[in-house]
Amino acid sequence: MEQKSPGKKQPKKAESREDRLKAALKANMARRKAQARARADARPEQKNEGQD
Repeated sequence: MEQKSPGKKQPKKAESREDRLKAALKANMARRKAQARARADARPEQKNEGQD
């Protein structure tokens, strides 16, 4: 009897999963950076208030 090795298909599947995760992480980080920039631009400078 000949046994089929499922290992040949796994690396390709794992690579595609890894690529999807990598792309999702990159998109998430870009979105978070954009949100942080928007928040920083939206609020006025509060560092020097009340120190007169």
